[in-house]
Order: sequence, then structure tokens, then C-alpha cells
Amino acid sequence: MPDTPIPSTDPRSTRRRAAINRANAQHSTGPRTPEGKARSSRNALCHGLSSRTAVLASEDLAAYQRHCRQFFEEYRPATPTEIQLTQELADTAWRLNRIPSLEANLLHRAANPASEQAAAVDQEMAFDIVDAHRTLAMLGLHGQRLSRQFQKTLDKLREIQADRNQRRERDLKNAAALLELHKHKGIPYDPAQDGFDFSKDELETFAQRLVRFQQSRAIEYLRFYPPAKSFGAAA
Repeated sequence: MPDTPIPSTDPRSTRRRAAINRANAQHSTGPRTPEGKARSSRNALCHGLSSRTAVLASEDLAAYQRHCRQFFEEYRPATPTEIQLTQELADTAWRLNRIPSLEANLLHRAANPASEQAAAVDQEMAFDIVDAHRTLAMLGLHGQRLSRQFQKTLDKLREIQADRNQRRERDLKNAAALLELHKHKGIPYDPAQDGFDFSKDELETFAQRLVRFQQSRAIEYLRFYPPAKSFGAAA
């Protein structure tokens, strides 16, 4: 195994490396002239697709709040985890919905360069189109990332809510069975004594619904699946 080279500790070598680094830095500091800096600022695009804050200062906060409210009304989160996922879903959708307007604005700026000097129009136009193509590609990548994030969050939220609903349905059936048992024995029943957090009215309504379902299934069987007649009876 080859030996790892030991960095030189010669002060002269250190000073040479520092001088080389300073010289290289002079070539990577971005636009230096006022015209270059102005053009760079005009072509900068603040998309906010990766920022911590979902809504930008230039966007309508009331519209964002309505947008979030629609998601909460649709998914009705009942736990802190569901609330977190619903908010993440709304924020991701808000960022996704921003991309088409960013693309339209970008193409408009590329086709209408802001330059007061007619002699520089062609050069400015070429720069803006190249920059627009590069930024459009970047927006496409952000869109794909946000779409995957949206679907992943939605799948997780649905999985958690489905599990919660199944557990609730199971607990309701068990509590309703205990309620009917107590009715049969002629004694009152308090769901809390078995660890259920259902109200008596809620449990009574669910039990009555189960009874109606059982009755409807019996009628369905007799109506649509009548017993086959024996050969002797038919003769």
C-alpha cells in the first residue's frame, strides 16, 4: 500500500499556495463591471422552491391561507402527525403551482429584454435566452422533485388515516357488541369502563346502524340468493 504523502510545512510553499489561491479567486468572483452586475441582477430568479417558507413576500398571503384551508377541509387531520403531513402537502402543492407562472415570466423576460441601449439589444437577448433555457431546466428538476414529495406525503397521510379509521371501526364494533350485551342483561353500559372514548349517543347510533346492516344483508340473501328447490319438491 503506497504511503500517504505528508503535506509540506515549508513557509515558502504555504505562501506560494496562498498567492495562487488569491489569483484564482480573481477569476471566480462573478460580474465585476456595473453593466455585468446589472445584467446579472435582472436575470436572477427568486423561485423560493427550496426555501423553508412556502409563501413568498411577493405572493398573496390570504390566497395561501385559503389554499391551506382547502387541504385541511379535505383531509380533516385528527392527530399532530396528520396535521404535519397535511401542512406539508399544502405547502408542496403551493410551490408546485408556482412553477407555471415562473416559467411564463421567465419566457416573457427572455423575449423582452430590459435594455435601453439599442446597440446592446442583440447581445442582451442572446444572454437572456441562454439563461432562460438553463433556468427552465432547473425549474423542471424542481417540479419533478416536488411532485415526488407530494405523492410520498399523500401516500403516507392516507396510510396513517386508513390505519386510524380501521382501528376506530374495530373499537366501535367491539364497544357496540358490549353495549348489546349489557342491554340483554338489563344493565347500563359506560364505554369508558372498557377504555373507549366514544359517547353513549355515538355508540348507540353505530349499534343501530349495525343492526340495520344485518337486517339488510338477510333480506338481500333471501331476495337475490333464494335456496335451490329440491328435485322431489319440484316434481
